[in-house]
Amino acid sequence: MVAGFFIPTIMQYLRSIRAIMKISGNEIRPGNIIEYQGKLWTAVKTEHTQPGKGGAYMQVELKCLTDGTKLNERFRSAESVERVHLDQIPFQYLYADGDDLVFMDQTNFDQINVSKKFVGDAAAYLQDNMIVELCMHEGTPISARLPDTVILAITEADPVVKGQTATSSFKPAMLENGVRIMVPPHIESGTRVVVRTADGTYVERAKD
Repeated sequence: MVAGFFIPTIMQYLRSIRAIMKISGNEIRPGNIIEYQGKLWTAVKTEHTQPGKGGAYMQVELKCLTDGTKLNERFRSAESVERVHLDQIPFQYLYADGDDLVFMDQTNFDQINVSKKFVGDAAAYLQDNMIVELCMHEGTPISARLPDTVILAITEADPVVKGQTATSSFKPAMLENGVRIMVPPHIESGTRVVVRTADGTYVERAKD
């Protein structure tokens, strides 16, 4: 299997596969996946606007599913876009293979390789046998979603500054995966903490 295969083939399958449902511009909602300018985008935010002059339009913040770029566009009700359906399939993370990550489809046990860049910064929070939801279109992975949180141990933590309290400020610390985060002053080395995979922020001390 070739690493990063989804990058060179994305345009090919977009040309060959027409997804299905056309919607008008004012029907776009957050979370919708649309095809626009030859790419797949997820609608992050939408705002219906009625200007003093001219027709109403939907202001949409889009995020590209293949490279993460963002775009703000206006769509009028007379315009139509293709809404794309993605299959959400659970995959088990197996191991890293160089610059690739290897996952196993939980429905048929097939294995696929994707580039670490495909998962992005969240790759640092992958754990052995973790179930990750891959969004697929006709067998091509488009995006990956890890569990919302993971539990990791603190390996290094700055000492508490005199007079510092948990409510006043946070301090730097190092997780066992090598990622630096900010934690409350009472968190010490060896403590297990809950961390958000989306942005690497501290949630709470683990209860296990």
